[in-house]
Amino acid sequence: MRAREVVLRSRPVGWPVPGDFELVERELPPLHDGQVLVRNEVLSVDPYMRGRMSDAKSYAAPYALDEAMHGGAVGVVEESHADGVDVGDHVLHALGWRDVAVVDHRSVRVVDTSAASASAYLGVLGMPGLTAYAGLTRIAALAPGDVVFVSGAAGAVGGTAGQIARALGAARVVGSAGSAEKVAYVTGELGFDAAFNYHDGKVSRQLREAAPEGVDVYFDNVGGEHLEAAIGSLRRDGRIAICGAISAYNATEPAPGPKNLSRLVQTRGRIQGFLVSDHQDLAEEYWGRAGGWLADGSLRFRETFVDGLGHAVDAFLGLLHGENIGKMLVRP
Repeated sequence: MRAREVVLRSRPVGWPVPGDFELVERELPPLHDGQVLVRNEVLSVDPYMRGRMSDAKSYAAPYALDEAMHGGAVGVVEESHADGVDVGDHVLHALGWRDVAVVDHRSVRVVDTSAASASAYLGVLGMPGLTAYAGLTRIAALAPGDVVFVSGAAGAVGGTAGQIARALGAARVVGSAGSAEKVAYVTGELGFDAAFNYHDGKVSRQLREAAPEGVDVYFDNVGGEHLEAAIGSLRRDGRIAICGAISAYNATEPAPGPKNLSRLVQTRGRIQGFLVSDHQDLAEEYWGRAGGWLADGSLRFRETFVDGLGHAVDAFLGLLHGENIGKMLVRP
């Protein structure tokens, strides 16, 4: 059997361009004991993938040139040489960026698509949802009554984080987003108390207007000006959980750091970065709570789909440019 795969041909400098990638067709190896053949139904594109396209030292190995990239995917098992994984099962795995994959059974998780859509396991019930939960509960130690600010609030992680904060008793939840449409989505469908379009003026000013008494928790997906504004609005013993810094992912020169770090001394504030992979022990707890929140309507989500494996790169570039609302996904 042959599979189509998206490979990395060259390492992007600055913003990636379509020429950095290529869609190729390759022969799949035969299945061995313990392996399954999966036809992918939905693929994830995520901001962290930009970092893996570089060969700079990081927390994960870079994508290899001229080889298929990796990413989250959910597909249906068409052939199985593994106990506990049957033909017809839907499985979550990490060999996205292709239409068919041979996967070791230890690297798949069978998911129930009668309880939730396949795509939900790549978003609200997957890595983005757990990222939001771990960042708020373990890193930021969210407490009832906290005022919470979330940047990138219309994205998969940010939108989930704001709603979880509300469900856990936050007194006020404020978000930032990149368009009027997204702001309306964040305050309307997702139920944030306030949101602002960061293109409409200085983030620090708009944050002060949205949270005049300051913030206790900042969930950072953006970095840059947003991080500096959050430090400026931080209350005593405030906590900042750094999930990502998408504003700098395509920079060709190091971005300047916040100019107001001394406020952390005044506020006794704390900044901590984190990776969701370090908090997998929270997964069962999160899935249980998220199921209840989804059932009672306190957790909602949207998805943006791009069809065709040949358009997977378009989906990824669109994600970097903020063209999605909610989770960006590809149906190969």
